[in-house]
Amino acid sequence: MSDETGCATATDDLIWSARNTDPDHIEAALRELLRERHASCEDLAPARVLNLVVVVDRAWKGEIANRLAQVGRYHASRTVLCAVEQGRRELDALAVMSFDQRTAGGIGVMYERIEIEMGPSHLAHLDTVIDPVVVSEMPTVLWCPHGHREALDALLGMIDVMLLDSDDLLEPAEALVRIEDLLQSAYVVDLAWLRSTPWRERLAASFDPPDRAERLDTLEKFTVRHKPSSAVSALLIAGWLVSRLGWEATPLASEDGAGLRGSAARAGREIAIALEPSEQDVPGLVGVTVSSANGYSLSLDRGRGGLAARECSDGRERAWQILGASRGEGGILGEGVRQALLRDRTYGAALHAARNFLP
Repeated sequence: MSDETGCATATDDLIWSARNTDPDHIEAALRELLRERHASCEDLAPARVLNLVVVVDRAWKGEIANRLAQVGRYHASRTVLCAVEQGRRELDALAVMSFDQRTAGGIGVMYERIEIEMGPSHLAHLDTVIDPVVVSEMPTVLWCPHGHREALDALLGMIDVMLLDSDDLLEPAEALVRIEDLLQSAYVVDLAWLRSTPWRERLAASFDPPDRAERLDTLEKFTVRHKPSSAVSALLIAGWLVSRLGWEATPLASEDGAGLRGSAARAGREIAIALEPSEQDVPGLVGVTVSSANGYSLSLDRGRGGLAARECSDGRERAWQILGASRGEGGILGEGVRQALLRDRTYGAALHAARNFLP
């Protein structure tokens, strides 16, 4: 199908596939797809912003592919999905070239998706598979949602950004140590950190006016309610608060399954820290509460369509809804891809403080 200019329409994907192939043949096929597409319409240009390499278990390839399809306009220019299957020894590959619909008189942008099915034996030398397939002049992001440490070790020298979800990594203490080690070699984009963005933004905005900023000096307690499997998310937002306020984090004590409790200190004063598990269907935070002397408190809780806010001050209470605070998991992954091109200067400090909360 073609439009009035003779160019292929957005529904006309070009597809190539091969069994028992190799990286050089995949790279050659990509060049041929690009030549064929450009020959059919000179108003098309390949996107050249970001490579995304994803290494997954073969059984979960469909789920991860669906998540990648939901990132909207933030999808990578070239996505390489490596599906690892036990017992497999050869490489099978699929390449798809598609493009966004051109605006009137504009340029259409082409995007490339490559799927490579491989075995565990390929992971130790994954750099030899990936290097010919990615676009060399673009930053490269690696995401290994199912672990595959061998893949990370093999690709660490050629990636620029590591995309991960710290709530999925081991125990909290091990996860935080591992991420700090990764920060020495690559920029880290943490999906657990991005899920807390609305909470951090609303807390910061609540104390931004000068008359409210004074209350930060009288804070007495910070409580974080979180899904039990999202303990790292809770540690990170607590680490963010104390690092921004210049407090010193000290180890928190376990409450026998009821969470962690302890304090942070500055200039002889202490602020109580409480991390409390609470069930919910989605990963991340359930709610946060900051309270200070003379009865002031501000609570944010996950609600339908956004965050439910409640503030108590001078004996009076008011409540309101903050709409649109949640992006959903598809939006979080899309934001993770976008953040690969940016730099968040607060994550490292929050991570360091979060580590200090653990023995």
